[in-house]
Amino acid sequence: MEDLSRYYTLLRDPARRKIIEILGVQEKIGFKELRQTLGLSVGTIYYHLDMLSGFLSQDKQRKYRLNDRGQALYRVLKDGNVPTALEIGETFSHHVGKWLFLSPVFAKTVKPLRLLPVSIVILVLGAWGSAYAGLDPALFFYLRYSVYSFYTIMVLYFFNWIGLFLFADLFTYLLYKRTGNDLQLFTCFGIASFPLAIFPYAFMVVPVIFPMLGLADLDMVRQYVLVALQVWGLLWVSAACCFGKGIRLDKAIVVSLTVMYLNIAILFLQGRFS
Repeated sequence: MEDLSRYYTLLRDPARRKIIEILGVQEKIGFKELRQTLGLSVGTIYYHLDMLSGFLSQDKQRKYRLNDRGQALYRVLKDGNVPTALEIGETFSHHVGKWLFLSPVFAKTVKPLRLLPVSIVILVLGAWGSAYAGLDPALFFYLRYSVYSFYTIMVLYFFNWIGLFLFADLFTYLLYKRTGNDLQLFTCFGIASFPLAIFPYAFMVVPVIFPMLGLADLDMVRQYVLVALQVWGLLWVSAACCFGKGIRLDKAIVVSLTVMYLNIAILFLQGRFS
């Protein structure tokens, strides 16, 4: 039997343990019945099934069942011989990682209407800040010396994130065959926009915090702040895809990195990024 402590992150989630237990008792189950039993959203269930892919198989009727590894895992859970490492509280690294990716918040988007207002407020915050600072929003980037009006900049900001939502929706379908759950994905992306939404405010505040710095030094500080927020935003966009479309984090990172590369490529082609 494999060392189950290797699967700490995988097995500590009660929903994934429940799936293993259900399949251990019923032998096989369809997606619709599993969803009714668990009471979770489509994207969340797909996410957990994806995480458990090494322990599951599907028959010709597309019903899920435990493979040999899954059966062995179920026997261990049933007998209560779960290693201590799986029963203790969160490790420090898991706790940090959870909040770095904002997992507790994204998990609440299972009922997206609850957090949709928060998502919209964050988007409005970013749009207003961009317009007030006179920065052209370009998704993960901001361009100075905008020639657009206040309200045009706000509209551009919304278009950027709506475009990201539409691209991610299409890309996850083409790459991973994930469909539906659009409202949850949109809500997740609105929340994920927060790190980049606060950059315009940081842009305006830097000269106040560092009044002794020259223009070149101020620009350097702003650039460092932007890079830090870009990395943070990239992690949250990955988490948004993860929860919104029910895919593993490694697959979600492929989506977010593709968006980043396309973002850079478009700015190069437009001659606005060098």
